[in-house]
Amino acid sequence: MKREEVFEKILEVLVDALGVDDDEVTPDASLTADLGAESIDFLDIVFKLEQAFGFKIEQGELFPENVTQDPDFVQDGRVTPHGLKTLRARLPHVDFSKFEQDPEITKVAEVFTVDSLVNFVEEKLGAQSAA
Repeated sequence: MKREEVFEKILEVLVDALGVDDDEVTPDASLTADLGAESIDFLDIVFKLEQAFGFKIEQGELFPENVTQDPDFVQDGRVTPHGLKTLRARLPHVDFSKFEQDPEITKVAEVFTVDSLVNFVEEKLGAQSAA
């Protein structure tokens, strides 16, 4: 499946899940800051992605879990270098370059963009075809 086809399916998922307009769903759009996604929406997005692409997304595979509560990963409201390293390892589909300049914990959700979803789906589809 080509990247453009993956993007088109993700666009449909996000329009359905978040009630946004097609033109709002751009590669750089943040799911939270630009498209208004809230934590409950992430569950719906995962479910709809599973349906659209026919694969299972394990808990914590697309969006991180238990990172913000771990004192090794977060101190004084900021993600530590160890926390950032862990996030990068767990979420290779996400670009953390902007976030690492100002790693406030309240900004973690902003790293999840439409493009990070496309990267994730491409990785999953590639792993499926290699298996």
